Amino acid sequence: MNVKQVKINWHPGLSIYASEPFLKAVGDDYGWIGGVDDSGKLRCILPYTVIRKAIFRMVRFRVETIPLEEELDIEEEKSFLNSAIEYFRTIEADMIIPATTNTIFRTFPDGADAAPYGTYIIDLTQTEEILWSNLHSKHRNVIRKATKSEVEIQSGIEYLRTAYELIRDTLKRSKLGFMSYMALKRFVLGLDNNVKIFVANHQGVTQGCAIVPFSSYGAYYLYGGSVPRPITGSNNLLQWEAIRQFRELGVCRYDFVGARISPEKGSKQEGLTMFKQRFGGELVQGYLWKYSLNWLKFAVYSMAVRLQRGGDIVDYERHKLKGV
Repeated sequence: MNVKQVKINWHPGLSIYASEPFLKAVGDDYGWIGGVDDSGKLRCILPYTVIRKAIFRMVRFRVETIPLEEELDIEEEKSFLNSAIEYFRTIEADMIIPATTNTIFRTFPDGADAAPYGTYIIDLTQTEEILWSNLHSKHRNVIRKATKSEVEIQSGIEYLRTAYELIRDTLKRSKLGFMSYMALKRFVLGLDNNVKIFVANHQGVTQGCAIVPFSSYGAYYLYGGSVPRPITGSNNLLQWEAIRQFRELGVCRYDFVGARISPEKGSKQEGLTMFKQRFGGELVQGYLWKYSLNWLKFAVYSMAVRLQRGGDIVDYERHKLKGV
């Protein structure tokens, strides 16, 4: 399959992560490439961003390959990704770094460093009664408890500063950094009506928050945070209310954005995975991957990431790749 640059032609039936405002907000350069078969028919698209940092030009995908009209089989998608690698060589990119964790590819190009990964997705075309029944009994119990404790879920752009501070402090507790407030504000305002900010409040104290970009295609739990000891069930209630509201808006799916495959027992990752799993979504499994287009710059990048944070997500998870 051949690859060419194609015009961005986004509509709400596609992921918000494929839209020009989103791509513009998260990349220095951006665009769509398309896969064209031997008959000249455009079969799929793949939005991308290029991040410039120091001497590096790094490609990053924000959503997986999007088929048009009919699904690609795995070999067709691999052929497309192999051709995409050659395309990014022609624009002098230095590397393809791991995609955002909502971006679960069904396959990966030859020669890529890959790791298994997944995400939990809830089908919002179901009735609210079915969605509620799909919740784990422990989630239902703590949601009822939070409701009885008068935890209130509110949403609106006016909660941006509060959400920012909660997310920043939550990440800081795990020794992780976050963007500046102004950078987050530009990002959120750039998405206009395609993002919601939720907060859970109890007696005037914010317990947790979520920032969720969305389109008719789906909603993504992109950023979240909480106080160190939130009221029991407050964050469960927040997620349930987000699910309810997006269903009412006609959004088709709710994506919890990332889940490690077979996380270590007792680890923080296992706890996060269990929290997402218990909302009753389907685990969609696939791969994250990265690719060296300039071996020297890729080696420098890889060493810097290892020194800074012990490696990237592919480095952490690649040992789980078996039989591929």
